[in-house]
Amino acid sequence: MTGRQRSTKSVVRTSLLYVLMGVALFAVWGCDQGPRPARTGSIAPVSSSDKTEAMLLSQLDAKYENPQAHYELARLYHKSQNWLKADFHYNQAISFDPAYRAAQAGWIKMFIDRGETAKAEQYANSYMRQAASTVGEMLRLGWAFEGVGLDAYALRCYRQALDAAPDSPEANRQIGFYYLNKGDQAQAKQYLMRSFELNPRQPEVAGALGRLGVVVQTPIEPEPVTTRPK
Repeated sequence: MTGRQRSTKSVVRTSLLYVLMGVALFAVWGCDQGPRPARTGSIAPVSSSDKTEAMLLSQLDAKYENPQAHYELARLYHKSQNWLKADFHYNQAISFDPAYRAAQAGWIKMFIDRGETAKAEQYANSYMRQAASTVGEMLRLGWAFEGVGLDAYALRCYRQALDAAPDSPEANRQIGFYYLNKGDQAQAKQYLMRSFELNPRQPEVAGALGRLGVVVQTPIEPEPVTTRPK
């Protein structure tokens, strides 16, 4: 056997050894890093909801006093009925933003879902007193209640806002759309017409009234006056 033949065989054997080692290492690495089926004593693969949780937790690691991240975590835990964590993060969201209406409504919804109706009523009354300082805040709270399906609380907020400011086009509009969504066309028409009378520059109200069979005319905005350069 010549020196060239011996050299060629040596290269082939070395290359084959590296290939086999590479296959073995890939198999081991793939088993360690790839997702595994859940079994007793092991961690299940990360689901999409876990990724959302991990992302929100990382946001809190970057800035713990982030009310929105706490609120989103609370909603996530609320949905999975992890009451302890949901309660904690709703509380944290409101601690960092005392006027966080969506978090307030979500927390009250959690109390109701847990069967704590007396506690829900207590907190709802407290938040309504807090929001009563302005019509806008009361409407925001009502909208938040409506968003989580607490219609009775939403209507209370809208009526309190209307009692405080009966000539508010916003309050009349909000309660009008509330009744429209509930299918009560008579009351919806009443409040939407009043809102339009108070402020006719509301195309969404005009459109709703038109669908209810009420013919209204929105004011025509004058064209801006321009002067030609001399």
